[in-house]
Amino acid sequence: MSKKINCFLPYADEASVLQTIASLRESSLVSTIYLLYTQENKPSIADCEYIEIDNLQSSATIQAIAKYSSTDYTLVYTKYTPLQVGQFALERFVRVAEDTAATMVYSDYFQLINGEQKPLPTIDYQLGSVRDDFNFGSVLFFYSKKLKEAAAKSSDDYRFAGLYDLRLNAAAYGELFHLNEFLYTEIEEDTRKSGEKQFDYVNPRNREVQVEMEVAFTAYLKRIGAFLQPSFKAVDFSEKFDKEASVIIPVFNRVKTIEDAIKSVLMQQTSFPFNLIIIDNHSTDGTNELIVKYAQQDNRVIHLIPSRNDLGIGGCWNEGVHSAACGKFAIQLDSDDVYASPATLQTIVDAFYAQQCAMVIGSYTMTNFAMETIPPGLIDHREWTPENGRNNALRINGLGAPRAFYTPVLRDIKLPNTSYGEDYALGLRISREYQIGRVYESVYLCRRWEDNSDASLDIAKQNNYNLYKDKLRTMEILARKNK
Repeated sequence: MSKKINCFLPYADEASVLQTIASLRESSLVSTIYLLYTQENKPSIADCEYIEIDNLQSSATIQAIAKYSSTDYTLVYTKYTPLQVGQFALERFVRVAEDTAATMVYSDYFQLINGEQKPLPTIDYQLGSVRDDFNFGSVLFFYSKKLKEAAAKSSDDYRFAGLYDLRLNAAAYGELFHLNEFLYTEIEEDTRKSGEKQFDYVNPRNREVQVEMEVAFTAYLKRIGAFLQPSFKAVDFSEKFDKEASVIIPVFNRVKTIEDAIKSVLMQQTSFPFNLIIIDNHSTDGTNELIVKYAQQDNRVIHLIPSRNDLGIGGCWNEGVHSAACGKFAIQLDSDDVYASPATLQTIVDAFYAQQCAMVIGSYTMTNFAMETIPPGLIDHREWTPENGRNNALRINGLGAPRAFYTPVLRDIKLPNTSYGEDYALGLRISREYQIGRVYESVYLCRRWEDNSDASLDIAKQNNYNLYKDKLRTMEILARKNK
């Protein structure tokens, strides 16, 4: 093989980048190594070329990389810490790229965390892998001709969304091919648990970044014919119900938290009748006995135990919503959480009528088990706008809480019988036809503790969850293209 690869590395400090350069230079395939530096931090390293950039994620940086991608293939490294290339890894990248004619190849990799090497498998890219935090790893291996075509497709000067825009465009020119082999080792400095990283995108400090990501993604949806204009099916609230609202709590073995959840519902002050439907999915830890106690004390508490033994959270929701006891509006409360005030139900029901929508999503505050506020505090999903919310919903990983539904619509669509992503699937499906209303004040307290289902996920479970949500997006994008 002749020299076929130009490499582009972000420069932060000489010691780190020298290690990466040495590792890359072990392969005779490497032609020119370009160091991407900012004005205040220019390197002086022999046998490299330099490109001044504003930041690694900008459109200007992508255009510069495309300009200097003069070899058959282009390697872009996206981290500032040292990269250790695996044995004949670059040769493997080239061989796979040649065999598949992929626009980009990415691989599994190892992470070095506090000196310990851990495998990190990535997942296959699909049509719905459009979230801006999709993990390709830090080594992106492009067919240079298609990289240039994708870079030329961008018509915006993004400061933060340039790299995201590039890979959205790149997928239009061919496959983003996942190679299930561990081809390199990178250093990982972010050692937070999965539950702590989960809300980075709604942190107000990242707001400017998210606005740009939305612009890039909206342009992409328009290019592929999956963009929906802000016109919605009307909602007819005329159907009669005994109760105006029902709170739905699916639960399994939450004896430590279910009582707090029940009390927060029964303290609600409303101008309408409501009830609480608890679907106990065969708990064995004393949860059942607590529910029985409250059902005997208050006839607003409806205690359901499914006859089936194959239900996830979505299936339990279906049990509650299709019960004759369910009211006009079905309002979510997780068994770990509580409503923020006695006005929560009234606020949500009022929003249905004021905004004429089939679904309402509130805002919530993150707390610890003792219900003391913890970072990032308020999660209000300001990225949702009436004009573009249902398009942007395809880019992000969640829509917020609490979620509430007009029961006839929910009974018609139904939830998938899963215990992860069922709410997201429903939000995407409803938003395809109906307006989703929003409450931007905190009406819900989301408690983080060691027994939360997403508090600390291993990589296998994270990958399974992400793969499923990407599949939901794939199905929704296809449906919108065919609408």
